[in-house]
Amino acid sequence: MDEATSSATHHDDLELALALADEADALTLERFLAQDLVVETKPDLTPVTDADRAVERLLRGHLAARRPADAVQGEEYGADGDPDTGRVWVLDPIDGTKSFVRGVPVWATLIALLVDGLPVVGAVSAPALGRRWWAASGAGAWTGGALVETRLIHVSSVGVIADASVSVSDRRGWAEVGRLAGFETLLEAAWRARAYGDFWSHMLVAEGAVDVAAEPELSLWDVAALVPVVEEAGGRITGWDASRCTGPTGGITTNGILHEQVLSVLAGAAS
Repeated sequence: MDEATSSATHHDDLELALALADEADALTLERFLAQDLVVETKPDLTPVTDADRAVERLLRGHLAARRPADAVQGEEYGADGDPDTGRVWVLDPIDGTKSFVRGVPVWATLIALLVDGLPVVGAVSAPALGRRWWAASGAGAWTGGALVETRLIHVSSVGVIADASVSVSDRRGWAEVGRLAGFETLLEAAWRARAYGDFWSHMLVAEGAVDVAAEPELSLWDVAALVPVVEEAGGRITGWDASRCTGPTGGITTNGILHEQVLSVLAGAAS
């Protein structure tokens, strides 16, 4: 496939991802703050709602009709293909379910397309925030929504950690991966540290409002949609061990300039 054909294909897939996000937004907003929301606890002790499952079923149905040859991997209903081979859609119906069930508007539907294991399309839709971010390989990263005009986004140019704004989810998990001391050193060294949490931390890096985002452990569906947005915005996203960002080694997102500095702080003070 030549570059022009690949670019056109990614454009069509991005248009589909955005259409899927529209469908998901309508359903999630209807269930957000609903008095009859059903919340259960999964075997990994994380919450799941009827909305999580309904959104994933909805998106899988649309993909089966529009991209029948593609595989799908989702948080709630598993995988029907190898994510490292061929075309695989990766779905997180509600990233930030804990926020969703408590009435906090920081949650989003994440939709990604992987081609031979590489994320080439990403859509991150946070309707309760009135915001959406999206990207396709070679097409730049964008944001828009009810509260902001659509615009091309780019990471910041901050060059040292002492001048950087850092966003995290929480302290939990860093000790388990042997990076707690490094994590605390990073927060102490930064100009500002806040816990915006989940997808939002990484999208704020992509649009240049924050310079570093860090999470110790994620799943593929938590990060796949973030990668194209961050990279097309000029940033970098890897695991805390500099590995390709697919989840188990967390997600370290920076403006690129700060990346090696951040990895060094996390590793150099490993506990």
